[in-house]
Amino acid sequence: MTYEEAVNYILGIPRFTKKNDREHTRAFLSCLGDPQEHMKVLHVAGTNGKGSVCAYLDGMLRSEGKRTGLFISPHLVKLNERISVNGEAISDQDFRAVFEKTLETVKRMEEQGLAHPTFFEFLLGMAMCAFAEAGVEYAVLETGLGGRLDATSAVERPEVCVITSIGLDHTEYLGDTLEEIAGEKAGIIRQGAPVFYAQAAEESDRVIEQNARERGSFCKKIGKDAYEILGIEDKHIAFSCSSAYYGNTTWRLNNTGLYQPGNALLAMEVMRYLFGESGHPERWRRALADLKWPGRMEEVLPDVYIDGAHNISAVEAFVQSIPGDGAGNIILFSAGGDKDHEKMAELLCRGRTAELYVVTHIDDRRGADAEKLADIFRKYTERPVAVRESVKEAVEYALSVQNGRRIYCLGSLYLTGMIKGLIQEEDIDAGLRRRTEKI
Repeated sequence: MTYEEAVNYILGIPRFTKKNDREHTRAFLSCLGDPQEHMKVLHVAGTNGKGSVCAYLDGMLRSEGKRTGLFISPHLVKLNERISVNGEAISDQDFRAVFEKTLETVKRMEEQGLAHPTFFEFLLGMAMCAFAEAGVEYAVLETGLGGRLDATSAVERPEVCVITSIGLDHTEYLGDTLEEIAGEKAGIIRQGAPVFYAQAAEESDRVIEQNARERGSFCKKIGKDAYEILGIEDKHIAFSCSSAYYGNTTWRLNNTGLYQPGNALLAMEVMRYLFGESGHPERWRRALADLKWPGRMEEVLPDVYIDGAHNISAVEAFVQSIPGDGAGNIILFSAGGDKDHEKMAELLCRGRTAELYVVTHIDDRRGADAEKLADIFRKYTERPVAVRESVKEAVEYALSVQNGRRIYCLGSLYLTGMIKGLIQEEDIDAGLRRRTEKI
C-alpha cells in the first residue's frame, strides 16, 4: 500500500459516528502489544492551549536529552503532523510502515468480533506504535475532544495529567456550563497521578480540584498571578515568574499572544515536578525561545498572522493580544457552523479590532456560510465587511488591499491549515507570492 492509499484509508474512516468506549480502545492497544507501557505519558486536556502546552513540554523534554513522542490534533496541512518523534513529524515512509502494522492488527480485531477503531483511535494506535518502535521515553498526548471519554484516556497510568484553560466549546458534546465541561476534561485524571491545571473560572477550578481529591492526586493550580508579562519586542513576548525556583530569569517565547506565557508556565511547572533540582531551567529557557508552534499567532507572510482561535474564550484572548485600536488591521475570518458566530463577531468588532473584515467559507461540510457570517459582522460594525467564497480568494483579496496593514486570520483551525497549505504550495497569485521570500 502506498503512502497516499494509507492516508486515504484513514480519512475514509467515519470521524463523527458514535464513539467506541474506552474499553474498546484499551482492547485495541492490547492487540497492538500495549505500546504505551514502554514510555512515560504526559496527558493533556483543556479547551484552549492544549497544543501549545504539548509543544512546550516536548521542546523542554528534548532540551533535557529525552527522546520524545508528540501526538496532537488536528493537523493543519498533512496528517503526519499528528505524530512526531523527537520534534519531527514522522516521514511518509514511517507513516506507511506504522499504518500497515496497525491495519493488520485491526483486521485481526474484526475477525474476533471487535469494532473497527474510529478515525482518532486508529491514529492514536499508530502514534503509540511509532513511539514504541522509536524508543520514546516520554510521550505527550493531546486529547481530541473532552477527556473522560477520549480515546487517549485508555492510557491508564499517565506520569502527569495536565489541564489547560477551560472555556465554552463543543457544548453539544461536553455540556453547556463550565462545570460540566471541566468535569469532562478532568476525566483524564487517574488515581494518584499528579495534576497541573491552569486557573480559569472559580466553578471550573473547583471541579478539577474535587476530581483530583477523589482520586488521591496531588493537584497544583497555576494562577494568573504566577507570571508577569514584561513586554513584546521583535515578535517575542517576554515574561518573568513569581516563583523563586526560576530566579530573576526573563523568559521569551517566539510568539506575541498574551495568553502564551500562561501556557508556557503550566508546562514549566510540569517540568519542575518531573526533574526537580536535577532539571536545567536554562535549557528550558532556550528551548522555549526557539520553539515555533504552527498556527498560533504565526507570521506566515510579512505582517500576515494565522491564529487557531476558534471559540469564544480563544477569540477573547486573541483580541487582548493584538496591538492598537484596530487601526492598520485586517481580520480574515471563517468558522465551523457549530460555533457561536454571533458572540465571536461581537468580540472582533467591539473595540474596533480592525479597519476591514474579510469573511469566507472553509472547504469543509461543517463550514459556516460566508454571506450569513458577513450579515452577522455588519450587525456589530460600520466598517467594511467583504465576502469571498473561497479561502484562496479571501487571502488574495486581503493581500491585494494590505498596503502595510497587519492581516490576522482566525476562527477555525481548518482555516489556518488551508492558508498554510496555500502558501506552502505557492497557490496564491504570483505577484503576491513573492512576499514569502521575506519570511
